Amino acid sequence: MGIERTLSIIKPDATERNITGVINRVIEDAGLRIIGQKRVHWTFEQAQEFYEQHLGAPFYPDLCKFMSSGPIVVQVLESDDAIAKYRRIMGATNPVDAEPGTLRRRFAISMQQNSVHGSDSPASADREIALNFAPDEIVG
Repeated sequence: MGIERTLSIIKPDATERNITGVINRVIEDAGLRIIGQKRVHWTFEQAQEFYEQHLGAPFYPDLCKFMSSGPIVVQVLESDDAIAKYRRIMGATNPVDAEPGTLRRRFAISMQQNSVHGSDSPASADREIALNFAPDEIVG
C-alpha cells in the first residue's frame, strides 16, 4: 500500500483514566510512528465540525457532548498501510465485537466511550488531520 498517514484520537474516557501511554505503546509496538501529537480540549462546536458526517444521526448530539467533555490526544500516525493497520489494532467500534487484544476490547467502557478513534479512509484521514494539525506540527 505504501506509506500513509492517519489520525488517531485518544478519547476523553481514556485520558481521564490516564492510559494514553499504554495506548501509545500498543500503537508504536504495531509499527506505527507518531509524527504529530497534542493534548487538546475540543469545544462542542469543534466536535460538531469533526463529526459533521453524522449530523442528523440519533447519537450525534451525545457524541459531540462526550468528545468535548474532557481532554483528548490527537495524533498523526504514519506507516505502510497506516489506516488499515491502525483500524486493526483499534478493533470494532462496539467493544463487545472487537477482537481480543485490540485497543477497544482492552480499554473501552462502552460503544461511545471506546477509548480511540481512527480515520476510516484516505480522504477522511486528510480531512481529519487538516482539522487538527497545521503542516508544521507534523514533524515525522
